[in-house]
Amino acid sequence: MWLKKAYDHGNAEGVVPKSTFSDEDAIAAFGVGKNMVASIRHWALACDVLREAGPAGYALSPTAIKIFHDDGLDPYSENPTTAWYAHWWLAGRGNRATTWYWLFNHVTAPTFSREELEAPLAEFAHRLDSNRKLSPLTLSRDIDTCLRSYAPRSAGGSPEDYAEPMLGELGLIYEEHKGYFAFRRGPKATLHDGMFAYALLDFWDRTALGQSSLAFEAIAYGEGSPGRVFKLDEDSVAERLFNLADLTRNALSWTDTAGLRQVHRLPKADKMAEKMIEKAYG
Repeated sequence: MWLKKAYDHGNAEGVVPKSTFSDEDAIAAFGVGKNMVASIRHWALACDVLREAGPAGYALSPTAIKIFHDDGLDPYSENPTTAWYAHWWLAGRGNRATTWYWLFNHVTAPTFSREELEAPLAEFAHRLDSNRKLSPLTLSRDIDTCLRSYAPRSAGGSPEDYAEPMLGELGLIYEEHKGYFAFRRGPKATLHDGMFAYALLDFWDRTALGQSSLAFEAIAYGEGSPGRVFKLDEDSVAERLFNLADLTRNALSWTDTAGLRQVHRLPKADKMAEKMIEKAYG
């Protein structure tokens, strides 16, 4: 419910003042401890509920308003599409979430432990910003937070350690045996075609803006692609692409001729992403 908590502090202009998270009464207003207030702010920004809006504060995103308004599509995060949307912003966009993006786009090992991820993540972070020093403890904690967001502990520790997190319901990562994790690749029953289409359009706009067609291989395997970020197998990606024409009224359409597999895009698809989100809650 943290995303909803952040959303509910927006004013009539759709702005959450920065003081909301720093005032002395923030702990009472959010009903959580001081560190958790800072965490709510971070995750609301990372999951595109809030956006930086200058000194005045943070603006509620248009999609967040559609989802989290009391009369919105999913104000209490009961629909799996809300979790898939958050996952896309973290792992597909890498929005304030370098570890999430790196894990889902660069880790190809069949199984992995937290310790095995530390050195390659440190190298990736160094390439992004060679001047920034990161302690091994910071990396270790971030990896653990990321993994446990999808594969919570099943027993032991505090209730927070094994409570089902929002992203846990997606079934993307599981603990194969103690301390070793793996991706669960294949069809995703709770991923709506509308959410897949939203992610495809977002990926397209960021990587091939202006192109009227996109190759199947890019959609299934490209860095930051729906296929890779949602851990879909090839058949599952193809099945969803078959459905695009009906879903988008031919704004997106799939062709497979002479061994050339690609999706074609008409200009009317340019402003269709938000409509796909709405369909995902249908």
